[in-house]
Amino acid sequence: MGEPGEEERTRDLVDPERLGRWMDERGLPGAGEPIEARFISGGASNEIFEIRRGSARMALRRPPRQVPEGRNRTMLREYRVLEALRDSGVPHARAIAACDDTDVLGACFYLMDYVDGWSPMSMGETWPAPFDRDLEARRGLAYELVDAIARLGQVDWRARGLEGFGKPDGFHERQVDRWYAHLRQFQFREIPGLDEAGEWLRGYKPRSYRQGIIHGDYQFANVMFRHGAPAKMAAVVDWEMATVGDPLLDLAWVVMGWPDPGEDRANRGYVDYTGMPSRAELLDHYAGVSGLPVDEIDYYVILARFKMAVVLEGGYARIVRGEADNEKMRAFGAVVLDMASRAAELARTTRLKAG
Repeated sequence: MGEPGEEERTRDLVDPERLGRWMDERGLPGAGEPIEARFISGGASNEIFEIRRGSARMALRRPPRQVPEGRNRTMLREYRVLEALRDSGVPHARAIAACDDTDVLGACFYLMDYVDGWSPMSMGETWPAPFDRDLEARRGLAYELVDAIARLGQVDWRARGLEGFGKPDGFHERQVDRWYAHLRQFQFREIPGLDEAGEWLRGYKPRSYRQGIIHGDYQFANVMFRHGAPAKMAAVVDWEMATVGDPLLDLAWVVMGWPDPGEDRANRGYVDYTGMPSRAELLDHYAGVSGLPVDEIDYYVILARFKMAVVLEGGYARIVRGEADNEKMRAFGAVVLDMASRAAELARTTRLKAG
């Protein structure tokens, strides 16, 4: 049998009557009006629906039908971050309400403002106008991408109620063991290069560390832009891996696969990087906005690749074991091997010295 379509895969994940009753109990917009739910995107880890009720337009985020262990808790953590960012300079969807009662829709979920914008993930192989032809305008998308995390890392997370949200003390000393422990929960194959990268990471400690909120999976796939030029970010989305730690890890997530001029920029990843700034330009821009040093970026890139390999292996293991229904996750298998290999390669060639 072929892969189920999105409509079949997400059918009944949002029950309008149950959702309506829950919303009415909390005095949320559109009281008494019928609810229309439309699937927007998702599949690997969460599903997003557009919710219309009367004149109100919202977005609902919830786990997939087969709820992975710990994902309900992650939903509530995401919502806590959105609440903390309210009225900050970080583009985000305003939090509306969260539900911790899994009897309502079969999983925890939350409602947020519907963002009027576009996602690079939905554009296929091209950028929307005018970014498809105007390369100077396209450069602005990259700088907006970096600006958002530079601002995020400067948010006073304690003042915004995120005390205890993460464990920033000892963040770097804990990373390798933390992700190895995660891997042991589902490991079923060898991942060449992962141990070499992990050993190098154990032996290196960054010289400076300023604690801040990190998104944890920051890339073009997890942001939305406003329509038209100049480039303007509408919202950072998908906060499931957010914590308090070292903001430079988000920067590494951006640049670890960023192709420089002279490399293949049109067929690298899911967006066309033609006309985009170089890695060095992005690093300089981030340093100027954030005030953080970027001279140890190789360490953060090795850590980002190490972490991504482990995280994606979890999704790949779920599809191999039949515990997920999105066949797109099967492609994670090859990406994991590439990430681990490139992490080990950089550990061997970087000028930074471990130990």
